[in-house]
Amino acid sequence: MKSYRVIDLLDEIITGDWGQEPNGINDTKVLRTTNFTNVGHLDLDKEVVTRNIEQKKVNQKKLKYGDIIIEKSGGSPEQPVGRVVYFDVQGDDIYLCNNFTSILRPNSTKVDNRYLFYFLFYQHKIRTVLKYQNKTTGIINLKLDNYLNKSEIKLPSIKVQHRIVKILDSVFELIEKRKIQIETLGQLIQSVFLEMFGDPISNPKEWNISSCKDVTKKIGSGATPIGGNASYKVDGISLIRSMNVYNNRFNYKDLAFIDEEQAGKLNGVEVYKNDVLLNITGASVARSCIVPNDILPARVNQHVSIIRVKDDMVSYIFLNYLFTNEFYQKHLWQIATSGGATREAITKQQIEKLPIISPPHYLQNNFASIVQHIEKQKSLMQSSLVELENMYNALLQKAFKGELFS
Repeated sequence: MKSYRVIDLLDEIITGDWGQEPNGINDTKVLRTTNFTNVGHLDLDKEVVTRNIEQKKVNQKKLKYGDIIIEKSGGSPEQPVGRVVYFDVQGDDIYLCNNFTSILRPNSTKVDNRYLFYFLFYQHKIRTVLKYQNKTTGIINLKLDNYLNKSEIKLPSIKVQHRIVKILDSVFELIEKRKIQIETLGQLIQSVFLEMFGDPISNPKEWNISSCKDVTKKIGSGATPIGGNASYKVDGISLIRSMNVYNNRFNYKDLAFIDEEQAGKLNGVEVYKNDVLLNITGASVARSCIVPNDILPARVNQHVSIIRVKDDMVSYIFLNYLFTNEFYQKHLWQIATSGGATREAITKQQIEKLPIISPPHYLQNNFASIVQHIEKQKSLMQSSLVELENMYNALLQKAFKGELFS
């Protein structure tokens, strides 16, 4: 199987353009890296800007179906520059890409466009691009010429490339369908909540209302150990931070650990089974989930509040889904952004005063049973998703090692 430099498989490399402010004449849609997803697809639901670009440049630089758009400036310490997306937009609309990106137009007589896209996508995924980036004035740049000249790809026949692309596309489609199914189950829970209890803020069902202080026995946040990130341990007692708390989902990535001595200074915020976690500062304010049992024992830092219910007054599952209800989320955000502070925040006193509707306990328990049933289905779907993603990654690796069809 012969190897080729990526540069030798391209008909054109076209730099992006930012043009001028739109004026209603020669205005053209321009894609930015904000329209990139991390799975190689464009997101046109995010704002696509229009810019004033002279017609000659538009004719030279407009995207064509099957082009690969590569990010050449941007990135972050966690995410290298060099992401790619495949341009598969059909129709009469004309798009360009901005000056932080370039168009790679494959020579389709030599290589299947999507095969080359998958290769570049895989190179970014395994961080090969790190060798070809530099940093100037705070921006990470991709040394694109070096990257394309020095990156080599083994090319099977066009027929085999088509087969590999078909397999990768099929698995990717299954992954996206599974994600939609998981999201749909989450939406189902919210629909059930609204049907059973109504909007918890306007309270159309006229439930009795209690304060959060009255239905809970613990509301409190912790602190970051002295030394910050450098003081964290490889294992030990979990320290929950705002990055771990998502609506109705605990994110295990970057879960920090502290030792017994550090935890002893945070005994006032020891996390118990069935505690509700609520983010109280920053851009993630108002996100809420139930603590998973498998991370206990645990503490929280100052950006996360523990809310421990009185079981005879409110169901912890009901309270969590009340917090994550779309109407209640708006209410929490209004509280967090009131007062003119530069950083979003909800105080302990504000949590204590939160209005909590109080439907009969049997209804709350019925809702909790429905949630647990749906969550079991979600868990099965999530396990299936992980298996599909592992399969996808293995297929990518085999494809570009020449092992998929040997």
